[in-house]
Amino acid sequence: MYKSVLRPLFFNLAPETIHHLVVSGLRFLFKIPGASSIVSHLTQVSGGNLERKVFGLTFKNPVGIAAGFDKQAVMFNQLAHLGFGFVEIGTITPKGQTGNPKPRLFRLPKDKALINRMGFNNIGVEEAVKNLKKRKTDIIIGGNIGKNTATPNEKAAEDYVYCFQKLFDFVDYFVVNVSCPNITDLRELQDQDKLMDILSKLQLINQSQPKPKPILLKVSPDLNCKQLDEVIEIVKQTKIDGVVATNTSVSREGLITDQKTITGIGNGGLSGLPVRERATEVIKYLSEKSGKAFPIIGVGGIFTPEDAIEKLNAGADLVQVYTGFIYEGPLIAKRINKSLKINKKDFFG
Repeated sequence: MYKSVLRPLFFNLAPETIHHLVVSGLRFLFKIPGASSIVSHLTQVSGGNLERKVFGLTFKNPVGIAAGFDKQAVMFNQLAHLGFGFVEIGTITPKGQTGNPKPRLFRLPKDKALINRMGFNNIGVEEAVKNLKKRKTDIIIGGNIGKNTATPNEKAAEDYVYCFQKLFDFVDYFVVNVSCPNITDLRELQDQDKLMDILSKLQLINQSQPKPKPILLKVSPDLNCKQLDEVIEIVKQTKIDGVVATNTSVSREGLITDQKTITGIGNGGLSGLPVRERATEVIKYLSEKSGKAFPIIGVGGIFTPEDAIEKLNAGADLVQVYTGFIYEGPLIAKRINKSLKINKKDFFG
């Protein structure tokens, strides 16, 4: 029904417009008495073999929703009823910001892809905390943190530290986002020295807490082997807990959509099916080259159970969906988890 009826209707509207309508619709739906129980019954897959213990946390299942969908930390309670094992909010910055000018989100239906240049639009960490205080679910919540666009890179660490401290009591793990292609000069922070500075400062604060929180680094699919080797060394030196692989890509190679349309869209991060193979390659490289030294959350082009299993077999411990959720609909987590439960022998080696 979703692909044949709802998706064609949704795709007649601008991507951001339909996103806000879906968010509002889901929030309204779950206010109806009994709706959450009914939806959970239709979407949840239970079973001991789905449970995963990763970086000290216990996940009910390994399928999460990536940062970008719940940018404002307003949907985690509702998403918990759609069969996901965890939700990553954000990217959250110290101050609220409107992001880049619209239009800034584009569909490529022929490629099963999206291009976005949202620009870390979010309500800011103070407002996000207010929303997180309304948490009604025990689902694991990750906090994806970044810097404000106006903050110069030489002061970027201050923004990450500020968000980390403010969110510390309200999320279960952190993801440091320095790889988004939609913030001016942000990806310069992937430079080894700059990244070491940010992560070391976060770890200093983290390790001073009675119960430190897992810190992960989100990496770009556009990194070369030398840069991926640097990522492995940075994880080793800073002793952070893992990596999210991968973010969106600036590449436009191999797209079916006509070049005129692609040129007209302009800059932005590509997500969806076209980045699936590269994301898997990055996961496999990081896992094998490091000797499986740290956990990896695999994200990029996951639409089917087979896509998820591909990521897990490549070395991922957990997976996340975003573009696949938009194209495949609200039962995507159920379909993946159901397959993982049946085909346990094919993964989690």
